[in-house]
Amino acid sequence: MDRKSLSLSCLGVLPDIEQYFGINDGKSGLLQTVFICSYMFLAPVFGYLGDRYNRKMIMSVGIGFWSIVTLASSYTPKEYFWLLLLTRGLVGVGEASYSTIAPTIIADLYIKERRTQMLSVFYFAIPVGSGLGYIVGSKVDDLAGDWHWALRVTPALGLVAVVLLLFVVKEPKRGAIEARPEHTLQRTSWLGDMKALCRNPSFVLSTFGFTAVAFVTGSLALWAPAFLFRAAVFTEGRPPCVKGPCDTSDSLYFGIITVVSGILGVASGAEVSRRLRLRTPRADPLVCALGLLLSAPFLYLAIVFAQASPIATYVFIFLGETFLSMNWAIVADILLYVVVPTRRSTAEAFQIVLSHLLGDAGSPYLIGVVSDSLKQTDSYLWQFRSLQLSLLTCSFVAVGGGAFFLATALFIEKDRQRATNYAPSGERLNLELRFLRMSLR
Repeated sequence: MDRKSLSLSCLGVLPDIEQYFGINDGKSGLLQTVFICSYMFLAPVFGYLGDRYNRKMIMSVGIGFWSIVTLASSYTPKEYFWLLLLTRGLVGVGEASYSTIAPTIIADLYIKERRTQMLSVFYFAIPVGSGLGYIVGSKVDDLAGDWHWALRVTPALGLVAVVLLLFVVKEPKRGAIEARPEHTLQRTSWLGDMKALCRNPSFVLSTFGFTAVAFVTGSLALWAPAFLFRAAVFTEGRPPCVKGPCDTSDSLYFGIITVVSGILGVASGAEVSRRLRLRTPRADPLVCALGLLLSAPFLYLAIVFAQASPIATYVFIFLGETFLSMNWAIVADILLYVVVPTRRSTAEAFQIVLSHLLGDAGSPYLIGVVSDSLKQTDSYLWQFRSLQLSLLTCSFVAVGGGAFFLATALFIEKDRQRATNYAPSGERLNLELRFLRMSLR
């Protein structure tokens, strides 16, 4: 399912929304921040439920609610910007229910190399859905002459997903594919699960690395089309957005770039990791580090070249997003093989909370606030220049994320072996007694 298209269609028409509600960069950043905060705080709830109850039904209810709220948000009056923020927050219910639980179902259907391939297919939905959000939002706005319709066409995708979940997807036994069904794995309390996860260096460090990915993608998701629009006004003399529908061509181009770069990034990341595993068991975190460290200079060049060459800017954005997308499927796979089956939904939820709390929950708002603080006048020159300087933060955050993945490589072998050989205390005691009896004989 193109799940991101439901949540990002409004960002494809951000200039229209800013004009309609009369808001500045700081308030615009709240659109993404509120959504991510809701998604982040609800993730532990769905993680707890996903480890204990029917996962297919939980996702169906969450996505159905998500579609209804998205449709309702399109009827927000211009005097009630707070109501648009509220509905954006409620959209996080569907994102939390789906993102937390779906990878654990894949983990219970496939193992080893096959699981990595299936996770890659699943994580294609992030760039493809994100790109479609911009493309659909901008094209519907052009055709209808009204940005509200960008939010009225995408809920249909959610209803299709609910139907497919209910009638096509089967609920697998937790851990059954690994010959360790859930009834053979003793459950621990939620607090016990959290203590075990915090003592898992590979999980914690890879989560911090993924936080950098979330920071950068969250910032670009909201601000890249607006930045490209302002660059065109400043450098090409494009008419500014004052009255009537805004020019949404930048959202369309950015959406296409996001789709193509995402597909190439996810696929190439999985393939490079597969080949590198033949040489070293540390392949996964090393590929993640490589992706982030290579994306940083290209994102920096894209932001700097915006005032000189639009074509160069789009090329550098494409390369930066391609390398950034190499992480998605691999990070999910790392989590699944360093965490035991009965803790995976909880681990997914913990990773979502931490990565979004320190990543894209605050980055869009932070970029907007910094941009506002740097403006010396309200001219288009400073609207462009202040946002340009603010977005440079993303390159430095990407370098920090690469360092966390390099640190993950130091622990990945030990933590993977520990998860593979995991047995609850009672099971270990039985094995030890059995071994003692055999020795005495």
